[in-house]
Amino acid sequence: MSSPAERYAASRRRAAFERSELSTFAAGYAFGLDPFQLEACAALEGGRGVLVAAPTGAGKTVVGEFAVHLALSQGRKAFYTTPIKALSNQKYGDLARRHGAENVGLLTGDTTVNGDAPVVVMTTEVLRNMLYSGSATLDGLGYVVMDEVHYLADRFRGPVWEEVIIHLPDDVQLVSLSATVSNAEEFGDWLTMVRGDTAVVVSETRPVPLWQHVLATDALFDLYAGHVDPTAPGVDPPINPDLAVALRRGDRAEGWRGPGDRGYRGGGRARAQTRGAARLGSRRPAPRFAVVDLLDQGGLLPAIFFIFSRAGCDAAVQQCLRAGLRLTTAEQEATIRAVVEERCASIPRQDLAVLGFWEWSQALERGIAAHHAGLLPLFKETVEELFSRGLVKVVFATETLALGINMPARSVVLEKLTKWDGSAHVDITPGEYTQLTGRAGRRGIDVEGHAVVVDHGGLDPVALAGLASRRTYPLRSSFRPTYNMAVNLVAQVGRDRAREVLETSFAQFQADRAVVGLARQAQSHAEALEGYAAAMRCHLGDFAEYADLRRKVTDREQDLSREAARSRRSEALASLRDLRIGDVVEIPVGRRAGYAVVLDPGRDAGLDGPRPTVLTAERQVRTLSAAELSGGVRPVTRVRVPKSFAPRNPGARRDLVSAMNTALSEPDRSGRSASARTAADDGDRARTRHDRADGREQPGRGRAAAADDATLAELRRRMRNHPCHGCSEREDHARWGERYHRLRKEHDALVRRIDGRTSSIARVFDRICDVLTERGYLELVEGEDRTDAEAAAGPVQGPARTRVTAAGQVLRRLYAESDLLVAECLRTGLWDGLDGPALAAAVSAVVFEARREEREAAPPLPGGPQGRLARALDETQRTWSRLEDLELAHGLSATRPLDLGLVEPVHRWASGRGLASVLQGTDLAAGDFVRWCKQVVDLLDQVAQVAPNPQTRAAARRGVDQVRRGVVAYSSV
Repeated sequence: MSSPAERYAASRRRAAFERSELSTFAAGYAFGLDPFQLEACAALEGGRGVLVAAPTGAGKTVVGEFAVHLALSQGRKAFYTTPIKALSNQKYGDLARRHGAENVGLLTGDTTVNGDAPVVVMTTEVLRNMLYSGSATLDGLGYVVMDEVHYLADRFRGPVWEEVIIHLPDDVQLVSLSATVSNAEEFGDWLTMVRGDTAVVVSETRPVPLWQHVLATDALFDLYAGHVDPTAPGVDPPINPDLAVALRRGDRAEGWRGPGDRGYRGGGRARAQTRGAARLGSRRPAPRFAVVDLLDQGGLLPAIFFIFSRAGCDAAVQQCLRAGLRLTTAEQEATIRAVVEERCASIPRQDLAVLGFWEWSQALERGIAAHHAGLLPLFKETVEELFSRGLVKVVFATETLALGINMPARSVVLEKLTKWDGSAHVDITPGEYTQLTGRAGRRGIDVEGHAVVVDHGGLDPVALAGLASRRTYPLRSSFRPTYNMAVNLVAQVGRDRAREVLETSFAQFQADRAVVGLARQAQSHAEALEGYAAAMRCHLGDFAEYADLRRKVTDREQDLSREAARSRRSEALASLRDLRIGDVVEIPVGRRAGYAVVLDPGRDAGLDGPRPTVLTAERQVRTLSAAELSGGVRPVTRVRVPKSFAPRNPGARRDLVSAMNTALSEPDRSGRSASARTAADDGDRARTRHDRADGREQPGRGRAAAADDATLAELRRRMRNHPCHGCSEREDHARWGERYHRLRKEHDALVRRIDGRTSSIARVFDRICDVLTERGYLELVEGEDRTDAEAAAGPVQGPARTRVTAAGQVLRRLYAESDLLVAECLRTGLWDGLDGPALAAAVSAVVFEARREEREAAPPLPGGPQGRLARALDETQRTWSRLEDLELAHGLSATRPLDLGLVEPVHRWASGRGLASVLQGTDLAAGDFVRWCKQVVDLLDQVAQVAPNPQTRAAARRGVDQVRRGVVAYSSV
């Protein structure tokens, strides 16, 4: 029973809670808030920033919504930022329903709705641009929610998040919502450093428990052994023994059998191949439609089925349709049809076929869909709506669905545990596994969620158990300075202060923390080096100096040995290059020693030099290489090799060896046979070697070799004359000296690593500024202002300072990945004179990056190779090449090269052609085309505002209108 004091304190806390905004906010929910939500919201109301790290579906967004509630109650603004437009659209809808459409706005680059509202949902890039431009929309801002903040690890767009966090005004409270990461405390420490007091709230408890399964042979097996708690499996949990038995049975099985198979077995040849594969221990995965059928029978739908391939997702839908799978009732089918017709009414009828509308809608009516980046945005949103309403029962998706969008399911299926990362097939990480399977289990609907891995060849259940039980998802910064960032920072705070700002980035914070560990290691090295130095100390002299001489002698000997080996190899290669068919050669030493006749000179063998094929005196056909011939080979005579000679014919080999022996025994004019002459030559070489060993004149040696020998002799003389050479403990000292030398090399390398990490971000910034200065976007001036804040202060006398030029002011407003390349094209007028469609096509070459399998060597260009657009693109390519040379010279990563794969489709579209005509002859998916067109529109809109040439600005505005039409103009808001 609690004491009076404890009861009094509890009553005070209850009274304080009842008077708080949190109490009012919590009353608006039908369910009670979880402890981590209450803790985070209380910290936020207390004036602190908050970092919330919790599993997918745990309800992190409640904390973000409380920030919106606080802003509205205080008469301040709240910005809710997300990494992708789809998530922004979804969040806009949620907040508009809760607070009224008049109080909520949306800004996503291509969509503006009620932008001056007190609550605005936006992509993070929009907020970054506002901060750099000093937008008036920032006035009165009190709270910023950064949903999915772990996205800052993204290699391409992640740096924007750090820019925003660093540059937000100090009085803005930041709410950071993250998936469960293993270094949340480290990230929280950085947020505290740059944003002030930040509460770190971590929850690892899923609101809906998640069960782990493997689908093997014809059944679903639990992954863990029966006594393991799936919500807290611990480290390396034991696997289910029944699963192990089933997997072994699957190794012996001829093929997959189970519900949903519907008699399908493939052709006889396929069955034979399957049996052969089974004998080799591989397992055939269950057909996708059979997996869905099994889940349906087990009451585990709706499900998200992750397949790390767009084509695989589309193929899975078709497989289910061909198998006759139907997961909806007649009533659900009618509802789906009505939703599809309503949502797609705006699509021109002539475009429906090219979009695959009929196949897509047929699958939807059966409760089956795909979801990936290649789908039209309108199709994806329709799938999301139908899935969230429980009408679509299974979605075959790529991993992009794992980010943000609210599409919870009862089950999540993973077909494989590897994915293509753009260059190779790699295993998914524990963090990725957690993110993907986190979709399983709908809060308030399901009592448990299910993660299912489909058995396939190579599946290791022990490795899977380790993958599923680990919660290692470290957040690693991908921050790097950009050209646009550099000119904005120099304009706002000056170059020196900009360096300091960049050193507050999370990237530098992590680098500095790593340096702490390296520095400790370096200190340990230094202490050990002192001990080694004391142990090798000699009373006769400086043993470190003597040890250095010993190493130099050893190094010189090794160098001479390597040079001799290279010389022998060169001689061997030279002796092989001149061989002809029929040459009888002597192989002086080695396991091939003796005589042989050349059957094939083997000059086309490759980088290792000729590899002649010979017939030895023992009648064996062998291949020779320079690597095994220390002294090369010498032709001694010749024989005729018949054109019809067959190396595999024993009789032919016997006859050719007999001819070789006859040729070797024939005397020359002096009466000596070829073999006798060879023996005499060998004797001469032996005597020459003996003369060299005695130190006599060495024929054939150049001055360089003699100098090397002299150097070695001098080193040996100095070593023998050193006082320490006569020490009785010399070899003991030498062992300590060798340890000292090895550790010193390791220590020096460690110090170089420390130097490389310290201020690494600022050094990259300096190189970027050097490039910008060289290209005229920054300049050094004396006695003038350099920042926006100093603009009204009058001239300041002093040393040279960095200032943004007029060209730099243009670059400040270009937010493209290839920002400097675009600025160069505008500054030099390369795109002047292009009409709207041509300018849109030129811009597409800068923003587009084809997927690897879609690359085309030389796509056709509108207007032909001598047309205005082609000439502009040629000049753009030259500009990029010069820029790449400059970047590499300054030690920077090169700007991404142009990609012309979208030029013709964008030009056709902007010229008014239909979608079928635009996509004809390309590998572009409709969704990809729309997505890239939106990026073209975004950059065209920037060009329309900053291009120095008025005609180019007008062409850009026309281009925006010409590209933003039809399916490209569609927005769900």
